[in-house]
Amino acid sequence: MGKPQVTGERRRGWSPWHLAGLLAILAVGGGFGWWLATAEPPRVAADGRAALSADATRAVMARRETRPTLDPAQFVGKARLAHQVAREIPDVLDQLYCYCECDKHVGHKSLLSCYTDGHAAT
Repeated sequence: MGKPQVTGERRRGWSPWHLAGLLAILAVGGGFGWWLATAEPPRVAADGRAALSADATRAVMARRETRPTLDPAQFVGKARLAHQVAREIPDVLDQLYCYCECDKHVGHKSLLSCYTDGHAAT
């Protein structure tokens, strides 16, 4: 019994599959580079914040809660800070769900509703 004879030797070098893989990587990378080069840079407002594009402005939905938030001066500590933030970003809070289910029990429309009637301070 001798050594088993190897019938085929492994080829060394580039196969057609290597070349196809390399071309695919170059095509994807080139497409991504082209997209980066042609993409519009983000707009920045005068105050340094990112400005919304026309498409993003249209995407903002109509506010569900129309009542104004309570005056933060009526509260102290974290409740005051929370009411101040609610005054600054009402559109964001109006898109969020309140997990205490006040929409079912109190008739609130969104998380913003909690800042219109003192519910957020409790």
